[in-house]
Parts: sequence; structure tokens; C-alpha cells
Amino acid sequence: MKGRLLVAVVALLVGSIGLAAPSRAETGSVSVVFTKGGLVIGVGGGEGVLTLRGKHYPFTVSGMSVGFTVGASTGKFVGRAYNLRGPASIEGSYSVAGAGGAVAAGAGGVQLQNANGVILQLSGPRVGAEVSAAVGGVTIRLK
Repeated sequence: MKGRLLVAVVALLVGSIGLAAPSRAETGSVSVVFTKGGLVIGVGGGEGVLTLRGKHYPFTVSGMSVGFTVGASTGKFVGRAYNLRGPASIEGSYSVAGAGGAVAAGAGGVQLQNANGVILQLSGPRVGAEVSAAVGGVTIRLK
């Protein structure tokens, strides 16, 4: 009887440990205004806000690209931040590779990932006259 009771208690504990460790990754909403310009080397910067658990966390965005870049544009992007482990996990360098452009007004979208595993999926209009086929990245820092 004692052996069966011990086995039952151990099974219950093992089962509850598995249930007590849910994924801590969260999803937040993001809005970013980013201005970019250049000739061959593009540079840009902007600001954004992460909204997580009803709180707002302002951040700065800076970036650079190397390749074919001509002109200037401003993007107003909104989207989601996935795999967050708290607001600080949005910080870091995000790699970007791709081609895009905006003339007068256009829509754009991007998916970025940092070393913390945070994935940003952003989309929105860009205003200006800029064409690029460049490889670069952006860095996000909380204010």
C-alpha cells in the first residue's frame, strides 16, 4: 500500500511540475516612426513604443544599411512583437536583408529578429522618395 501511495504521489508531482512551467513568452504591440535617407550608405533613426500588459515602454531605433540606397523616406509602422520575456527583451540588434522602396507614398512590411529571439512583424506606409537594395540592421534601446 505504501509503495502504491508513493508512486501515486511521485506521478502527481511530476505531472504538476510539467503544468507549473508554462511558456513565459508574451506578445506585445509595437508602433515605430523611422526616417531613413542616404546615397549608397543609408542611415536612419526614429522612436517607437512597445505596449505590453497594458503598459507603454518608449524606445529609440537607429540603423544603417550598406548597398544601393538613394533618397529619403519616413515609415510609420505598426505590428506585433513576439517571444517577449519582458519589455527589456525587445532591446538589441535586429538584422535586416531585403529590397524595397517608396515613391511619394507606399506600403511596406518587414520581419526582424534579435538575438533574444524576439520577432518584430511590422507593416505600414512609407512617405518620401527612396529606393534601396541594401543589407543592414537596426538597434532598439528602451528609453
